[in-house]
Amino acid sequence: MSGPARHATPDERKLEIVTTEDRLAAIAPAWEALWRKADGLIFQSHGWISAWWRTTSGRERRSLLIGLVWNGETLETVLPFATVRRRGIRVLEWAAKEHSDYGDMLAAPGWNRKAAATLWREIARGGGFDMAYLNRLLPDATARELFTEADAAIRLRPNHRSEINYRVAGPWSKGAQWFDQQSKKTRQNYRRGRKFMEEAGEVRFRLMTPEEPLEPVLDRVAALKRKWLQRHGHASDLFDEGSPALPALVGEMARLGILRVFVLECAGAVVAVSINLVQRDRMMAFVTTYDPDFERSSPGMVLMMDYIQWSIDQGLAMVDFLCGGEDFKRRFATRSETLDSLLGARTLLGRLAMLADGAGHAVRSRRRPAQPVSAEPAEAAAPTPSHR
Repeated sequence: MSGPARHATPDERKLEIVTTEDRLAAIAPAWEALWRKADGLIFQSHGWISAWWRTTSGRERRSLLIGLVWNGETLETVLPFATVRRRGIRVLEWAAKEHSDYGDMLAAPGWNRKAAATLWREIARGGGFDMAYLNRLLPDATARELFTEADAAIRLRPNHRSEINYRVAGPWSKGAQWFDQQSKKTRQNYRRGRKFMEEAGEVRFRLMTPEEPLEPVLDRVAALKRKWLQRHGHASDLFDEGSPALPALVGEMARLGILRVFVLECAGAVVAVSINLVQRDRMMAFVTTYDPDFERSSPGMVLMMDYIQWSIDQGLAMVDFLCGGEDFKRRFATRSETLDSLLGARTLLGRLAMLADGAGHAVRSRRRPAQPVSAEPAEAAAPTPSHR
């Protein structure tokens, strides 16, 4: 299914479906040019998806299924899919979904909807999956326009699963203005936390420079995350000892010049880290962690308040906490977005899985009040929260 453009639309757009790593590598220049033209997010970039594919675990269960629309030699649209087999069901999902906070297609301004719809039909006709589950869609996601069309090959319908995205945005011109508007208790907790840490030594908040080696701080992040995950009974292969995934993804942020790593140090030791990126005039928090040995001082909260103030001082319009409705994010948020999901079946097995999922949701809804659900379709996947 992969290789040179394999099908032409009436308006001479060429369609291609990429399934091999070699072809994925070959289209890098065209994909990156489209990504820059479309002002795409990191999660839809070629480098991000390639880094994920090189380092992902369980490759034997996964396949690439990336749809392309070419206008001559110019790449115009990318449908960045992959398939995974879970509980015997083949699911079509966003490539790099496990580590991507916003899912979407990538399209040039003025993209050709008919060509993209034809590509979607080609992907459905080619098979290789039983159901499609596309999640973490922002309200303005381009993909909504394509996959919910009445004549779509597989019409994807809104699913009951959703996730919360919290953000900080306001009229402040200085970080100190934002800080002064926090509650008295919040300001006291921040000062108390710094004071506790200062009892052990000098406390310093700083942004790492591009020249500093990333490996030591990434090792520290992974070790701290493993400690936290073990304590709470969770797991994430992003932070497994020796895993190349986190360095590969962060390295791609650095290559694109959007990486911002903030550290909080006490007596020269790193006690909290936030791996962030800047795009579209906003600071996005990808991974944040802290040393539980300093939990009494709330170093994660201190670091968070420091980088929010730093972002405002730099003139950024927003701090975006990305996916996850954790209370520590909600506490500072001034805005929120609901990230929706779409679900559709291609085969009888997929339809049965959807029916089972819907029945399970109905039972759960009767047992407890409605609330956002981020786990994947019950018969298609075990819950896989990101734990970032």
